[in-house]
Amino acid sequence: MGDFQHTAALGAGVIGASWTALFLASGRSVAVYDPAGNAEKTVRDYVEMAWPTLTELGLTEPGPNGGNPDAVTFHTSAAEAVEGASFIQESVPERIEIKHALFAEIEPAIGKDAVVASSASGLTLSEMQAGWRDPARLVLGHPFNPPHLIPLVEVMGNDKTADGVAEAAERFYKAVGKVTIRVKREMPGHVANRLQAAVWREAIHLVKQGVASVEDVDTAMWAGPGLRWAAMGPTMLFHLGAGEAGLTSFCERYTDSFNRWWDDLGVLHLDADTAQQLIDGVAAEAGDETTAELSAKRDAMITAMQKAMAGLRE
Repeated sequence: MGDFQHTAALGAGVIGASWTALFLASGRSVAVYDPAGNAEKTVRDYVEMAWPTLTELGLTEPGPNGGNPDAVTFHTSAAEAVEGASFIQESVPERIEIKHALFAEIEPAIGKDAVVASSASGLTLSEMQAGWRDPARLVLGHPFNPPHLIPLVEVMGNDKTADGVAEAAERFYKAVGKVTIRVKREMPGHVANRLQAAVWREAIHLVKQGVASVEDVDTAMWAGPGLRWAAMGPTMLFHLGAGEAGLTSFCERYTDSFNRWWDDLGVLHLDADTAQQLIDGVAAEAGDETTAELSAKRDAMITAMQKAMAGLRE
């Protein structure tokens, strides 16, 4: 499956543009497909915005294209975009009929050894495979937004995936600086989205019950467990939370407490009234800062954390 030097990014929204920036930074060329008339400007502007951060993180590596932000072409035909691409990242809108139409268009045009990875966050691999005559080259390759900055990619293949394709996707992602996990069983939302959905559900419950404001619940997360979770996962952290005896002692000490908390966790749905309460709360938290300003602040903090932790996980 080669070294994936020529890639394609199908879809030029936020996710597709971010993938494009990362692939370019790694010294690869990228063919971008999007039918929107402003796709080229959108992607070029995004790459220009992301490039300093990618450089700061050491991700603009020399290669055949020298980490060249201009090693990109733009296409209004998906079949044309995938021609000659050895790795294809699909990030079109999360509607099954759109994905199926795209897959039908590109299937006759992809190389026999090409890997096609979908960024789908909500759709399952088997749902997407139904859009192929032979889905052997398709895997799940779900990132966390923005892909050029957040390391995680969730990779999944199944019994319809050809041998070695999921492994090849993992190698490619690691080569461009990502951290991968393997999803072993199909489930809506995969792994990380389900984790954050569970946390957000309880965050909303606390607000609705009047326990704390939206801003204070957010603060409780970033100033508390969120900071620890950026270093290690919850189970490992609890293993460290009971001293030398580790998780065995932790479970002995806190079983009753956790069972009580779990029994009391909220069960709710995001209705219009709840959404408005959250919208009002986040507006108060944001103050006069625009979403662009907040996004820049977020990215700067994530970049600083990534740099600080570089090498510590080795």
